[in-house]
Amino acid sequence: MKRLVRIIRHGVLSMLDEQILESSTGDESTTQIRSEFEAKIAARKIFQNVAKRGSKLMTLNGTKTAVNKLHQMVNVVVSIIILVACLLILGIATSKFLLFISSQIVAMAFVFGSTCKTVFEAVIFLFVMHPFDVGDRCEIDGMIVEQMNILTTVFLRFNNQKICCPNSTLSTKPIGNYHCSPDMGDSIDFCVHIATLAEKIALTRQRIISYIESKKDHWYASPSVVLMNLEELNKIKMSVWLRHRINHQGMGKKLNPRALVVEEMVKIFKALDIEY
Repeated sequence: MKRLVRIIRHGVLSMLDEQILESSTGDESTTQIRSEFEAKIAARKIFQNVAKRGSKLMTLNGTKTAVNKLHQMVNVVVSIIILVACLLILGIATSKFLLFISSQIVAMAFVFGSTCKTVFEAVIFLFVMHPFDVGDRCEIDGMIVEQMNILTTVFLRFNNQKICCPNSTLSTKPIGNYHCSPDMGDSIDFCVHIATLAEKIALTRQRIISYIESKKDHWYASPSVVLMNLEELNKIKMSVWLRHRINHQGMGKKLNPRALVVEEMVKIFKALDIEY
């Protein structure tokens, strides 16, 4: 292990998969690891590739349930059609028999017409629109997709409570998908007393930005600290705008770095004797 650390810190490592994929470019600077920071970025890329493959497997396993049920429904319909065709070919089905079957189909259409419409809309929602996969965190109360069926989708809340939602209802709602989103932004709002000196506010802004930019593993560069509004005539509302290096699929990975920023902000306020 010590030897590996020395190689990463003082030597150069190349990622084999990137060399194979980008061997035609001839630029080795993008495929070599020369520092600990670049090693962490390479490890993150490897983890993301493995996670994507795992999510694809979860998607296949999740949609398999819906596909199996759809397959059963199609089998029933095809079996009925084959039975009627065999009766016609063998001459068993007479005109009276066909008239009786037609009248029953018309009656069933009145009874089950809305159900057939709902099933058709659900199939279009699942297999054509396909707004989410199993395991995705969606912007429906922050729930995670647990199971996908023809008529319903089962969600899992943060406390492991299962919630069953009709697909006909979901098809009429806007659905935000965190898993399919790119690296996402965030904001931290806070207030300081209106009597706070402008020099202290400027110094606070500078220290917060410096801290965030020092955490390159979690945040993108160039965050912003802006004045938002005047609250209750004695407070200045401010906000820190920053961008994660991940999306919000994993809430723990989002909240932990954010909590560290908040803790650092509290330390800055206390060090500068700012009322917040």
